[in-house]
Amino acid sequence: MECGAAEISEDGYCERCGVRQPSGREHLEIEIAGAAGVSDRGLRYRRNEDAMAVATAAGKVIAVVCDGVSSAPRPEEASKVAADTGAAMLVAQLTAGADPQTATRAALARAARAVTALADSPYDAPACTYVSVVVGDGTVTVGWAGDSRAYWISGGGGARPSTALTVDDSWAAQMVQRGLMTRAQAYADHRAHTVTAWLGADAGEVTPRAETFRPGGSGVVVVCSDGLWNYLPEAAELAEAVHGARSRCASGSPLEIARSLVRTALEAGGHDNVTVVLIPFPPGDAETPPARAEALVRGETGR
Repeated sequence: MECGAAEISEDGYCERCGVRQPSGREHLEIEIAGAAGVSDRGLRYRRNEDAMAVATAAGKVIAVVCDGVSSAPRPEEASKVAADTGAAMLVAQLTAGADPQTATRAALARAARAVTALADSPYDAPACTYVSVVVGDGTVTVGWAGDSRAYWISGGGGARPSTALTVDDSWAAQMVQRGLMTRAQAYADHRAHTVTAWLGADAGEVTPRAETFRPGGSGVVVVCSDGLWNYLPEAAELAEAVHGARSRCASGSPLEIARSLVRTALEAGGHDNVTVVLIPFPPGDAETPPARAEALVRGETGR
């Protein structure tokens, strides 16, 4: 508390000085089944509007990353609800025997409904982006809405080359797909990051998408918000950062690499919240009970 008062409003602001208080989400880290995630508020925001969830089910590792839409009300609530709801639905579906694509579509649809339910009206609607991965059995299945991304980072040795696994739902991506601008022109425009699909009561009907990728060898799946990929947008750039971090870190663990990637974003300016989850491929012991995900979350409210 900056002014020493004890009265905090329901939306997290000091009732005396009006300063928003720490939420406990300013910096979070997760480790589970060999996977790791780090989420940080960045250097320009007072709060972290990103959210992440990591869990295991049916021998697979899952991750969900969501980025609250800052122009909408309560973006941090939208992202947390979407990430938690999506992960829980993935676990339930996979545990019940659903295939990864079916589970991915069901989870995205359930997360969309959960975020929609937060709205007081279509004109006061919390909103967020969404991306999920299901990793296991030789495949990576992705689902998304918005411009949070998933990447495959190749480990070499016959694995498929590093590549983005998602295509942004954004103004810039539409301009490039329609042949109206080059990629450089589109992403230099001030409208570049305007999302064209999201979760929220004002999003219209969300069509759940799911695509499956077969890596063909070892590597790493990276799931992140635009707070990271803004600085490392191409798969080759991100791959270089991942491999560089692995060589520099003492253990080369996913958590150390995730921390390094977040530091890269912060050192480049940290203009946005930044969240990254790394899942080694093939994944480690994915039989860990999903409940362990909560036990392995570490949070820091200070910087």
